[in-house]
Amino acid sequence: AFSQPVASGQLSTGPERDYTVKVLAGGLQPGRRYFYRFELDGNFSETGRTRTLPTGQVGKLGIAIASCSNYPFGYFNAYEAIAADTEVDLVVHLGDYIYEYGADGWGSAVGRGLNRLHEPEGEIVSLADYLTRHGQYNSYSGSRAMLAAHPLISIWDDHESTKHPWLGGAENHQPDKEGHWPTRRAASLQAYYEWMPVRDPMPGHSRASYWRCYEFGDLASLITLETRHTGRAKQIEYSDHLSRLETPADADWFATEVLGAPGRNMLAAENERFVSERLTASVRSGQPWRLIANQIPMARVHVPDLSDSGLVPNDVDPNDPVASALAEMARIGELDLPIYLDTWDGYPDARERFYALCRDAGAEDLLVLTGDSHAFWANTLFDASNRSMGLELGTTGITSPGDFERFGPEGSRQMDGLLAAHNREVVWTDNRHRGYV
Repeated sequence: AFSQPVASGQLSTGPERDYTVKVLAGGLQPGRRYFYRFELDGNFSETGRTRTLPTGQVGKLGIAIASCSNYPFGYFNAYEAIAADTEVDLVVHLGDYIYEYGADGWGSAVGRGLNRLHEPEGEIVSLADYLTRHGQYNSYSGSRAMLAAHPLISIWDDHESTKHPWLGGAENHQPDKEGHWPTRRAASLQAYYEWMPVRDPMPGHSRASYWRCYEFGDLASLITLETRHTGRAKQIEYSDHLSRLETPADADWFATEVLGAPGRNMLAAENERFVSERLTASVRSGQPWRLIANQIPMARVHVPDLSDSGLVPNDVDPNDPVASALAEMARIGELDLPIYLDTWDGYPDARERFYALCRDAGAEDLLVLTGDSHAFWANTLFDASNRSMGLELGTTGITSPGDFERFGPEGSRQMDGLLAAHNREVVWTDNRHRGYV
């Protein structure tokens, strides 16, 4: 009822920050629930509820893990479920909070049926485009309910800017049509900081250098990674190599010399130092849990041999995208290569460096929280020397569909089982359902 306000203040906004407001409320007690609201000319916002970070002895921590909320693909019902979940203390959104596609892009067929198409109509490129898209995603009742119910820790993945970015560009950026990549990236990051409830960078730090550590008393540390804009080398594409890979020796060469080439970074050196320092501090303090908020799958996930699966047609129609995708996947399975190359599997040298810095910090008991893949995962993690590094829990999409849904319900279910049977690190996976962890 706001009968006992503990803090208040005034500030102004305007078109220079898309009429958004951001407040850092100081002087609050740790581990406490607070309610807040905004007022403009006598009009009050919806009431928000949050919780401050705890200190001292902490018995438990309830985290909802979310990822991949593509607006045209469906309603954000999972956000409403998170808002009503009494076990949730905070939400960690692992990226793809928005998508950059135009109204005729991925998901548009579903979106037309739901009258739920992207705004603005075109693929977002300019600052005004990104601001409009953030406004659209945050206007939906499910988004508002989740943001009003729980504090949010969010990190971006790729679609907050565009698909599969790296330091020098992105798969879904065409400079001849869409301009200078750094300009587009800067626009996407500015819009993210204006619309998302995240602290602005400290003086001397860029918007892209977005890694944080959150302490939950004596129970846990949660460290976020930045894997898109500060350290990542360009992705390797199967389309550039697959036709030349014919034998197991060719596949070994590709995995070792191409994917595993030294210097193909995932994290910036500053981000790696930050992780090392925070993990060391967590181990020394005796915290039992070390959580890594990570955008993309970390476990080794190779394509199984599909020759006896019945999934791959004998005669592939080149005009059938589903059959063509299956044929390519079958070829990757024959070579026992990774299913995705935009994930840590495409950067094995960087993954080993990450594991090494974790071991040096005394942290071989990680709990990695992962998004991006539109599938649920329960994985065990091992380094190249077969030393256990911990566990990985992956969440599916809020709305974005699983990659194997195009194979039909039974084919999708079959792929889940084949992946778990083939990969030591995959204990269980399910790409057939949407939701959250």
